[in-house]
Amino acid sequence: MCTQTKAAALMANIPLADIDPSGVFKYVLIRVHSKETDDDAEVDIVRGYGWAEYHADIYDKVSEELERSGDLDCECIGGGRIKHDAQAKKIHVYGYSMGFGRANHAVSTEKLKARYPDYEVTWDNEGY
Repeated sequence: MCTQTKAAALMANIPLADIDPSGVFKYVLIRVHSKETDDDAEVDIVRGYGWAEYHADIYDKVSEELERSGDLDCECIGGGRIKHDAQAKKIHVYGYSMGFGRANHAVSTEKLKARYPDYEVTWDNEGY
């Protein structure tokens, strides 16, 4: 019989990507994992919002919400910027975070493509 841990069940309900509906804004790539011993379940998620002055602002808010249950732990594995043009159905991921370093934009774009399947999603390592 296969049993799912509480943390794995919680992670299964976390959206892989959540970004502002349009604009240019900072984003972070966060690795969410279980705090349970012998549970190596993890998931990478993308979060990007225009309200954030710093990448850490996004990470702090999201990690606080996800860690509240006591079953999950978060780690920021990088950041950058997103240009989201909803009208043209295009998302471009680029740049880096001064505090967290450059996210793996290839991973981030895969999460965004899953969330926005009818969009053209691109990335490069140029820019700040």
